[in-house]
Parts: sequence; structure tokens; C-alpha cells
Amino acid sequence: MRSEPYDMLSLETERLTFRQWQESDFEAVASYFSNAANVKHVGGQKNAEEAWRLIATYIGHYLLKGYSYPAIVEKASGKLIGTVGLWNSKPWPELELGYWLFNKYQGKGYTVEAGKAVKSFAFESLKSNSLVSYIDPENKASIKVATKLGATFDGTCELLEFGPHQIYRYLR
Repeated sequence: MRSEPYDMLSLETERLTFRQWQESDFEAVASYFSNAANVKHVGGQKNAEEAWRLIATYIGHYLLKGYSYPAIVEKASGKLIGTVGLWNSKPWPELELGYWLFNKYQGKGYTVEAGKAVKSFAFESLKSNSLVSYIDPENKASIKVATKLGATFDGTCELLEFGPHQIYRYLR
């Protein structure tokens, strides 16, 4: 367990705040992950128990590493919109910037806005020199976001059981 403060959860942008997941987030997450079309590129469809475990996994990763995929809230409405964060479990190849937003919040620039804050956190607080986004080659929207965040294509890989993914690299 980490003993220093968890700075990632105090991140904030002009329109968004980052926070820890709450039990009240469950229904929205379970609903989103119940639709296969929504989550084709973020681990696939999940039943309610699997959605619950996903939230618990995000919290556990945060407690172990001091960063994770936090809940992102729209300031204007106070509504949960999804997540933008960092992942690097033991079997994961390297530090990844990842994201998913509920459908009604996509296309508003929120992913790029939050992604910039997460990238700064990775480079400044974690002292990382590089991070990546692993993206399914069919996920054109995610590729567009990564490029807007300054990532460049850096090859392909077999991403564990998730199959072939393109690597988009961010440098400090």
C-alpha cells in the first residue's frame, strides 16, 4: 500500500472533477457495460456482478498503485460521465492512459480534456517518461482521441487475451 497522498483524485479540469468510485455509481456502470455495442473496445460486455467487480478493481488498483481509472464527474451537472485514467497491473506491458465515457457524454471534448490532466499527472507526479494507449485498430474514435492528446503510432502488439492492438505512445 502507498503511504503518500493520492493526488490523482484531486485532479480537476475546467469542466470535470476526478473522484473515487462510489456505490451509487454502480447502476450507471452496470447499465453501460450491459450493452455489448458500448463496450466492444473496453473489455466487452459485463453482467451486473462483473460490473461491480470492475469498479472494485479500479478502487483496488488505486489503493495499490496510487492511480487508476477514477470516476469522472461533469461539474455543471454533478453527473458521472465515465473514466479517464492510468493502468499498469503486474501483467500489463506498460503504463497506459485509457478511457471510456457514457454515450451521452461522448463527442464533447471531455476525453481529451481529462486526458490532458491524466497525462500531466503521469509525467509530473509519477515521473513517467512515456505512456501508451493500447487501441483496437477498429476503434477509430479512440485513435482520434489519442492523436489529439499528442500520441504517435508506435507499432502493434498482442495485448494479453485482448488480441492485436495498436500502440499509441505519449512522450514527456
